[in-house]
Amino acid sequence: MDAPQTPRILAPHLQQFQYRTVRMLGKVTALRGETAQIDAGGNVELVLNRDCHLALNHAVEIIGKVDAKLSVKVQAATDFGTNIDFDAANAVVDATHRYKEIFYDDP
Repeated sequence: MDAPQTPRILAPHLQQFQYRTVRMLGKVTALRGETAQIDAGGNVELVLNRDCHLALNHAVEIIGKVDAKLSVKVQAATDFGTNIDFDAANAVVDATHRYKEIFYDDP
């Protein structure tokens, strides 16, 4: 059985991936109890689960489902610290969408 697809996206892709599980890398810009905000090519609201342990100004990769309000309900989060080259990471996302037939099925 194939593993579930988690296309890498940025904030501008949220609408296209509504109700799908995605992967995002962003910088934590706000923490508010059960929600957080990351900058992933634009602001993205996260709905956290109790296993999320995010740190302000750290890079985080999240896997989650885009909801009706274009927030992402987090299923898993990985802290990548503060030494991330977001330009390189965003170039990977760009390549993923430019050659999407390699990486994911169209929504």
